[in-house]
Amino acid sequence: MDTIVEIRQMSKSFGPTVALDHVDLTAYGGEILGLIGENGSGKSTATSIYAGMQNCDEGEMLFRGEKWNPSSMNDALKKGVGMIVQENGTVPGISAAENIFLGETKEFMSGLFVNRKKMIKDAQDALNRIGADHINAAAMTGSLDFQDRKLIEIARVMTGSPSVLVVDETTTALSQKGRDIIYRIMQEMKEEGKCVIFISHDLDEIMNKCDRLTVLRDGKIIRTFSHDEFEEGAIKAAMIGRELKGSYYRDDYDGTVSKETVLEADNLNLSNQLKDFSFSLHKGEILGIGGLSHCGMHTLGKVLFAAEKAESGTFTVNGHTVRNEAEAMKYNIGYVAKDRDVESLCLEASIKDNIAIAGLDKFAVNNFLILPKREKQYVNEQVESLSIKCHDADQYVSTLSGGNKQKVAFGKWIGRDSEILILDCPTRGVDIGVKQAMYQLMYRMKQEGKSIILISEELAELIGMSDRLIIMKDGHLAKEFARSPQLSEADAIEYMI
Repeated sequence: MDTIVEIRQMSKSFGPTVALDHVDLTAYGGEILGLIGENGSGKSTATSIYAGMQNCDEGEMLFRGEKWNPSSMNDALKKGVGMIVQENGTVPGISAAENIFLGETKEFMSGLFVNRKKMIKDAQDALNRIGADHINAAAMTGSLDFQDRKLIEIARVMTGSPSVLVVDETTTALSQKGRDIIYRIMQEMKEEGKCVIFISHDLDEIMNKCDRLTVLRDGKIIRTFSHDEFEEGAIKAAMIGRELKGSYYRDDYDGTVSKETVLEADNLNLSNQLKDFSFSLHKGEILGIGGLSHCGMHTLGKVLFAAEKAESGTFTVNGHTVRNEAEAMKYNIGYVAKDRDVESLCLEASIKDNIAIAGLDKFAVNNFLILPKREKQYVNEQVESLSIKCHDADQYVSTLSGGNKQKVAFGKWIGRDSEILILDCPTRGVDIGVKQAMYQLMYRMKQEGKSIILISEELAELIGMSDRLIIMKDGHLAKEFARSPQLSEADAIEYMI
């Protein structure tokens, strides 16, 4: 096999935090190389440097044996290396076509003007080629959901016909159709003798798709497994430096939930996303909501936090009608959105500011006077209890790994002692150790009498954690399941499709 990617002694620090510590990495043509490790282990940092997103502090990079030092991601793509980033990589205020050809509009210049008709046609062709023909290239990107925006990114990268494709936690944002698109692209590149570097926290997925697997921990390469060495226990131990102890999901099936109703929705309707949707949530209950990506479940989460307004129908919290987000917070509702970088966090603000903003009424004197000592104590309690990996609470959220960003999003609402938590894909892009900690946190909150609406595209997660499971299809409640050790993914899928 031809050596395509070489990274030698790469180091990178963000302030006092060492992200990469003299990393050596090699990837070959005709292979899919998996990168796995806990959040903050250095996976995204190493690949983003290679793809031109940022510079390293030390080290050397080679591409097909030649020195490699791209000036930007566009420069890297033109020269053969493309990367699909973990978080949102599109600009909302422009069309899908403009995002696909971002920075390349000169190719469509006709005199002094851009030939938009040709740009839209070429962009539509790019979308069609990857199997995303349901997306209108002329549509404004901001009007599309997170998954479709991610497919636009994939189309953009594939217009460059890269020899190396880095897929960074992309599949967690996609439905099965979207995953099939990226899996097909990866397999085609492998068969063409090209190279794919695949970053994922889904161990089953990465063992199934990859030829080799490199484990990083604390910015260092721990071990590279050949395909015949793949063994779940050994890989997990290499990732976290210890064996996982305790249950992963819940192991109780007694079905004990209070009869007290804390939230009730009655005939919610919104466009084609919610159709006469009714349900109730009980005190101390984890209520799972599942279905295909466009079934309406993500819209439901927004409506229940009053971030979007239903066209008809009502929902009440402990008998109170909720009309806006301020009232949702007043009645102790917290909401962690699927698209955390856009809807749950301010990336260019500190950990402290992100956590504190939701808890002003908890630590400010008379809801007005902020005493720095009280604010610091409030924030640090969440940083410590959630084990947020940072050098201090003043660190910008944009510099954190995906899992640590998610912990900050959790901390906003746990800090203010929310009684009802709406969690939309809460473990998206987090490693198995953090997932287990989040599941244990959810169960502990349930035992404390808190109520959780768990919206997820991962059926194993829903079945493993929920007291009840509602399956949605085309905006309707298709089926409700009680918690049971006999409940299988096949049972749920039957009502999703």
